[in-house]
Amino acid sequence: MRNNHYIAEILGNRFSRKTIETALQQCGPETGDLLDQLADENCSRHMLFSDVARHVGMEQIELDETVPASSAANLIDPEIALRYRTVPIRKTGTALTLAFGDPSDIETLDTLRYLFDTPVEIVAALPEQIEATLKRLYSEPTTPIPEKKEEPPVQSDDEPVIRLVNLLITEGFNQRASDIHLEPLSATFRVRYRIDGALREVEGPPRRLHPSVISRIKIMAGMKISEKRLPQDGRIEINAEGRPLDLRVSSIPTNHGESIVMRILDKQTLQLGLPNLGFHEEDHKTFQRLIQYPDGILLVTGPTGSGKTTSLYACLNHLNQPDRKIITVEDPVEYQLNGINQVRVRSDIGLTFSAALRSMLRQAPNIIMIGEIRDRETAEIAVNAALTGHLVLSTLHTNDAPSAVTRLTDIGIKPFLISSAVRGIMAQRLVRTICGSCKVSYAPSATEQQLAEPVSSLWKGEGCPACGHTGYHGRKGIFELMAINDALRELIYRKASTAELRNAAAAGGMRTLREDGLRKAADGETTLSEVLRVTMGDRNG
Repeated sequence: MRNNHYIAEILGNRFSRKTIETALQQCGPETGDLLDQLADENCSRHMLFSDVARHVGMEQIELDETVPASSAANLIDPEIALRYRTVPIRKTGTALTLAFGDPSDIETLDTLRYLFDTPVEIVAALPEQIEATLKRLYSEPTTPIPEKKEEPPVQSDDEPVIRLVNLLITEGFNQRASDIHLEPLSATFRVRYRIDGALREVEGPPRRLHPSVISRIKIMAGMKISEKRLPQDGRIEINAEGRPLDLRVSSIPTNHGESIVMRILDKQTLQLGLPNLGFHEEDHKTFQRLIQYPDGILLVTGPTGSGKTTSLYACLNHLNQPDRKIITVEDPVEYQLNGINQVRVRSDIGLTFSAALRSMLRQAPNIIMIGEIRDRETAEIAVNAALTGHLVLSTLHTNDAPSAVTRLTDIGIKPFLISSAVRGIMAQRLVRTICGSCKVSYAPSATEQQLAEPVSSLWKGEGCPACGHTGYHGRKGIFELMAINDALRELIYRKASTAELRNAAAAGGMRTLREDGLRKAADGETTLSEVLRVTMGDRNG
C-alpha cells in the first residue's frame, strides 16, 4: 500500500506503538507493505485490509466471488484501468462502480472519483485480486502497462482538476493578486482574488468540483486531505509564468465545506530596496539611520495586511552583509532569504517565539528579526537582547507609532527599559496608487481643499483595462516614523500618555499617517479618497 504512516494511524488501536514503529522501520515509510509486516496468526492480512477499508468508508468485495464480466472491460478506457490499477465492476444507471486495491491511497481515490462525467462508487478489493482480474480483462492491452511511478498519479498535468487549479493560481498571479480565496457557498463555489487590497470575484468552477479542487490543493500543500474537521496550514512552491512563487495555504472547515485561502508570495518582491517602499526623502534618511544602529529595537506597527513584513524584509535585504549574522524567528517563514538563518515557530513542539529567541542569542547574532511581539516573555527577551548589543527588528499590532509604547507597557515592560531599548517606531498603511494609463488631474472641491494641503489640482484614475477599470494599479506605503529622541525618552520614562508622546513626536518632525498620505495625494501618487479610507482611525485626521 502507498501510505504506510496513514495505515499506522488507522491500525493504532489494534497494535502497540512499539509494534507499529518496528513494522514501519522494517518496511520503510512509503515502501513495502505495512500489512505484511503486521500480519500474524491472530491478525491476517485480509483482516487488516478490511480494517483499513472500513476506516475510510469503503465497502470491501471479493473479486474471486464477484467476477466482472468481460463486457465490464469496456466501461472505462483500458489505459485508465491499467494506469490506476482499478477494475470496472458494473454500471447501474449513470453510476459507475470501480474496485481499487489500496484504500490508503486517498490521492488516487480522489482522482478516480473525478475522472468521469458520471457518479463513481469505489469499493475495496485485495490487491492480488485486482492484479489477477486486470490480467484477465486486459490480457492483450492496447497500451503497455505503465510502471508504478513514485509520484502520485494526481500529479499528472493531464488531469482536468489539476489544470483547473493551475489556472486559478496562474490567473491570480497574472492579475497581481496577493490572495486567492476559494469559498464553498450553499449553491456555488466562489473564487475571489485580493488585488491591491480589495477583493474581486471571478467566475468560479461548478459547485460539484469543490471537493476535488480542495483535495488537489491540499495534496500540493502537503496537508492531510482526509482531515476535514480541523484547520490546516501548508505551503506550495511552484513556477508561474517562469517566476518562482511561494503560496501559503490555509484551510478552515465551514458549514458548506472547507474554505481555502492561498497567499501568493512573489519572490521577486524580495528585491525591494528601502527607496521602493515609498518613503519621502527625509523619512528615508531617518529610517536608514535607525537601522544602522548596532543595537536597540526598531518596531513596525499596523494592522494585518499593512505591509509590515515587506518593510522588515526590505530592511533585512539592506542589512544582509557577509560580516553580519542575521537570525529571524517567524510564524510562519513567509519568504526564504539567502544568507539569513530563519527559524519557524512550532508551538506544537514547544518552539515558541520566546524559546526560539533564547536559543538564537546563544548563536551570537548581530541582528534579530522577530515576526511579532505577542507576549511579555517575548518582549522581555527582545528588550534584553537590544540592551546587550543586538539590533532587534519586530512588529506590533497598534494603530499608530506612539501607541506602541503604551502597548509594550500593557504587556508588562518597565517604562525605563522601553526608553533605553527602543530606537524608533514606524506605523504604516498601504494605499492604492493611481493607474498610470488612465491618470488624470482635476480641480479639487472646496471640501477637498479643506482636507488636503492647499493644492491647485488633485489626481485620480478614470478606469481602463490595465487596472481592471478601478483607477488603481499597485500599492505604496504611507508612514508615521517616530525616532526616539531625548525628549521622547524622558516622556516614556515618566509614563507620559500617548497624546503627550504624539505631540512631542510631532514637535520633533514626525508626520502622521494622514499627513504623509496627503503629501502623496498632492504629489499625484494616490487619491485623496484612498488616503481618507486607510487613515480613518488617525486621531489627527
